[in-house]
Amino acid sequence: MNNFDRRIRNLPPSVWMTIARIDEIKGRWSQGANLHPYQLAHVRKTVLVTSTGASTRIEGATLTDADVEKLLRRAEPKAAEGKDEQEVRGYSGLLERVFDLHASIPFSESTILSFHNEMMRFVEAAEPFRGRYKSVENAVTAVGPKGSAVVMRTTPPYLVRKEMETLLEWTGDRLASGDVHPLAVVANFVVEFLKIHPFQDGNGRLSRILTSLLLLKSGYAFAPYVSHERIIERRRKDYYLALRRSQAGIGTDAEDVLPWVEFFLAVTLEQSEKAVALMEGADVGDVLSERQLSVYNAVVSGNGASAGEVAVSTGVGRPTVNQALAKLVTMKKITKTGIGRGTRYWPTRKQP
Repeated sequence: MNNFDRRIRNLPPSVWMTIARIDEIKGRWSQGANLHPYQLAHVRKTVLVTSTGASTRIEGATLTDADVEKLLRRAEPKAAEGKDEQEVRGYSGLLERVFDLHASIPFSESTILSFHNEMMRFVEAAEPFRGRYKSVENAVTAVGPKGSAVVMRTTPPYLVRKEMETLLEWTGDRLASGDVHPLAVVANFVVEFLKIHPFQDGNGRLSRILTSLLLLKSGYAFAPYVSHERIIERRRKDYYLALRRSQAGIGTDAEDVLPWVEFFLAVTLEQSEKAVALMEGADVGDVLSERQLSVYNAVVSGNGASAGEVAVSTGVGRPTVNQALAKLVTMKKITKTGIGRGTRYWPTRKQP
């Protein structure tokens, strides 16, 4: 029996109960996603911003969602852009391609290498190694009060290709055969991919894009409409702790990937629940950017408001306020009354 199969077979009943709950919600989304395509397109555009911001911040970037949104409005990069900005451009472009073309993207070694090249293409410092497996050791370290300390030894460079081939073959076979539930397969892929750490830089970010690809190819169509990266960012300490606990024993008799599998499924469950809440019109917090959310809160917290009043109360520029209000009306999160200077915006179902 393959060691990956053994991992999955040793998972407790509680894991399969969580998977069943996610699949129930997956079915509800597939049968009842009645949002207008225009609304879904707006939501997905926002998720590209929140996912890009969150995923890069998990790895140490400092750009806010508002910074990311402003940056991505510029079609061409500026010469003075720093590493954070360069990483944002690459991540956003690749994630959008996954959202658009996932059905036609093969899950293969060449895809992963090309993904890394595309994700890092704007990062000047990555030019020597983008799109290629690592050639030097890259142990995972943590910075504490006493300096840096190694928290995980990764696969040495000379074994990377062999271990990646084994992982990709198992993952592809199990997804194709259906012998193992796809969520268990994806969870195993991610923890093993991060243990191998096949690239010199960008492994964490790429693992999250590959998660979206595999979820979408496995039929979890809600993935582009709620950011799993944002959920992970909010649980960052738990994320690293689950990885550390699971990866510490990989390849030994004490191997136990349960902490990571439970974390991965908890994130996916929250993502699916938020997707259904979005479908039912109950939650906007995870589908709006920071500025859009502030505009929404300004409208729903008062007795109606004009665009000018919202701009003053939030400190958000009038053009951005106008765009956010139009989006919120389209999403049916707020309603609009009047015309011209008499236009006011109200919480849905709260009008004079």
